[in-house]
Amino acid sequence: MKPSIFSHIPCGQTLPVNNIHAVSVSMPTLQEVIDYEENTNGIHEKITSAYPRFLLHPYLKRMAIFLQEKYKISDQYEIVVVSSQKAVQLISDKYYIHNPIVIDEPFGVILVMRGTCQLQKVLTYIQHVGCNLSSRFAQDYLYKHGLLDILHEEELEEDSTSEEILISTLANAYEQPISNICLAPSGMNAVYSVLEGLKAIQQRNNRDILVQLGWLYLDTMNIVKNHYNQSKLFYDINALDELEAYLKIKGNNVSAVITELPTNPLLITVDVVRLKKLCDTYNIPLVIDSTFATPYNLNLKPYADICIESLTKYACGNADVLMGAVIINENSKLACCSPEFFKHADKPYIKDIQRLAFQVQNYESRMKKINANATKLVAYLKTKSFIDNIYYALDDTNKENYSKLMRYEDAIGGVISLTFTKSFEKVYDTLNFAKGPSLGTEFTLLMPYVYLAHYDLIICEDGREILEENNIPIDLMRVAVGIEDIDEIIREFEKLDSI
Repeated sequence: MKPSIFSHIPCGQTLPVNNIHAVSVSMPTLQEVIDYEENTNGIHEKITSAYPRFLLHPYLKRMAIFLQEKYKISDQYEIVVVSSQKAVQLISDKYYIHNPIVIDEPFGVILVMRGTCQLQKVLTYIQHVGCNLSSRFAQDYLYKHGLLDILHEEELEEDSTSEEILISTLANAYEQPISNICLAPSGMNAVYSVLEGLKAIQQRNNRDILVQLGWLYLDTMNIVKNHYNQSKLFYDINALDELEAYLKIKGNNVSAVITELPTNPLLITVDVVRLKKLCDTYNIPLVIDSTFATPYNLNLKPYADICIESLTKYACGNADVLMGAVIINENSKLACCSPEFFKHADKPYIKDIQRLAFQVQNYESRMKKINANATKLVAYLKTKSFIDNIYYALDDTNKENYSKLMRYEDAIGGVISLTFTKSFEKVYDTLNFAKGPSLGTEFTLLMPYVYLAHYDLIICEDGREILEENNIPIDLMRVAVGIEDIDEIIREFEKLDSI
């Protein structure tokens, strides 16, 4: 038998391997995932780079040391580097940080007193609003100042045409004008920009309640909770009867409904036709995170006033660019207000745009390959006794709602979530796919979703009850299907027969 194309990737290795701009990191055993969450067993000596919003990139650490020396900054301060002066003002105002520093740099610097609780608050806020400084910017800055000997080699589009290529590709895919699309340095910065725009527009209309429909991505829920005046949460995305009853009372005070299609990680699709009718009845904008849907799989134009996409995922395909996009529907009443949303987004670094412009040209073909593999993988897994449950977009629970949005028959999407009849730890440790956070990669990527996204809920009784109430299994493995030979992917899963 020929050897598998998949092999063990050591803990701490970047994903993709040997890529300093990678947004994922290998966590090949469940114990290493737990060590990462609990910061034990010297795990952070192994994991020095990870998803940039969650773990400070090593180049940013080197920049902070250099800036401390360059500007003679006292050791009593922690230096936090952010994407812009606008971000500095935003964070300083929120946390009453008044440690002014005069710098001549094309980015922002915040000084936070060491030994205070402010630092963690600032870092968490940056994580939520996505105003990180680009690793490519940091690389170029360090190289310019003689602190790096070489630059990471990668394929880039031309500076002069890259932004046009990227935005026009998205415009064609979403069937929207170029002027209705705005890039942001991360998906969360795109979410933040939309919510800030909604606040500014809707407060004039006495609408200050944001409705969250569904158990959404962790930081989307955090930004709804922490950055909006009032919010109403419906964790059950199918609770449209309850939503309708709520809107009969509060509909005229709701600024927007935000949801995902399908949801992360259970791939649930709301009856978006009914949801759109409810929103229209009360003149409420519908905001949809379309990252899982992608514009090539689902047609959301008849329903979404605004789409938000994390371009880090499928648009990139290689997990080495952090970027997001806001897409305003030309048919929405909000279309005339696009500057009110776009002004809150930081501009991505040009080399990130160049890299993504190169990658996005394969976006559509990438999705077709991923869809084809996911369809075959689901068919195989349905026959296996080691599988307890398969969550996917076209399962019996979701097929009716999802299929009416599909652009073509096999547009199943690239994410499958699984539970097993065998030990979760043994299953996770046995499989030699890449294992770590993120999704949308051309290489198959496994993630122990609840352990990495909601570990705080696992370790307490109240948290476990919340997970159970929302039907989210602790031992859930999210599979982001890649474009490898499907027979090789299946052959790797066959190892589970013998554990």
